Amino acid sequence: MKTKFKQKQTIKSLFAILLFFVSFIGQAQLKGGHILGAMGLQSGTQTPANTLSVYIPGYFYTASSLRDPNGDKSPIEPDFTMTITGAGISWVSDFKILGANYGATALLAFAANTIQGNSADVNNSLALTDSYIQPIQLGWHNKRADFVVSYQMYLPTGKFTAGASDNSGLGMFMNEFSAGTTLFFNDKKTFHFSALASYEINGKKKDTDIKTGDILSVEGGLGKTFYMMNTEKTAPTGILNAGLIYYLQYKVTADKIPVPVIGIVEGDKDSVGAIGAEINYFHIGCKTSAGFRWLAEVDAINRFQGNTFFLTLAHVFSLKKE
Repeated sequence: MKTKFKQKQTIKSLFAILLFFVSFIGQAQLKGGHILGAMGLQSGTQTPANTLSVYIPGYFYTASSLRDPNGDKSPIEPDFTMTITGAGISWVSDFKILGANYGATALLAFAANTIQGNSADVNNSLALTDSYIQPIQLGWHNKRADFVVSYQMYLPTGKFTAGASDNSGLGMFMNEFSAGTTLFFNDKKTFHFSALASYEINGKKKDTDIKTGDILSVEGGLGKTFYMMNTEKTAPTGILNAGLIYYLQYKVTADKIPVPVIGIVEGDKDSVGAIGAEINYFHIGCKTSAGFRWLAEVDAINRFQGNTFFLTLAHVFSLKKE
């Protein structure tokens, strides 16, 4: 009788542990490769044709809280800042496909304190992270609206070991498709609103059956363009863009995480919204631009909530034949 009683108690204990584990997994959301805040004002507009841009991004995300499935603060208090920088190149040609200019982009990036999911235990120093390649971007320019569609992928070039806290990459191949528009409210195209939607499809993580769910991101802004004139007021010397920006992100399909004994567990989906401001300036003579974005996150569910800062320095080379 004692042996049977002990067996029952052991089974109950194991069952309780599994329930706890499943509950934990249900809130342990996995992160995708899309970097929120990388797009803002005129997100649906392609850069001018016959240009080659070389740029250096600076991304900083400071997590201030972890939100549960109800959007309430979790007892966990994160205290870290994720950083991404690197070197990128973007090219737009005068070659036409379906009436649109063809372009492509690539970014070699480095990251510190890479966020894998909802764990605050992240401590990798700046190291090579996953690489971004956009092999095709098509852009249309009309009188009152611009349109852009693109395909991009994230290559798992960063260090990744399942369960490690010092991973610099996410350990998975990611496909993403985007489409967006910038609407202009006047003939001079100085008052505009934009929205760019991106759908990310994620593969399994390296050496595991863990699969991050598909992710939908929407980014854009409402802004005004100002032309800085020379002393004689005869020609512009610079272009200033300023306005309000936003982003939204939703986990469309649930993460799939294998659990011993019970099989695949699908966690609750996460979501977040953010609103902020952007200012960027392009000096026509130097063909150099500098931009700054700040966004404060709101209504986060099953994920961190914090502040995003994005800095960009770029130089544009004209490829037009003289």
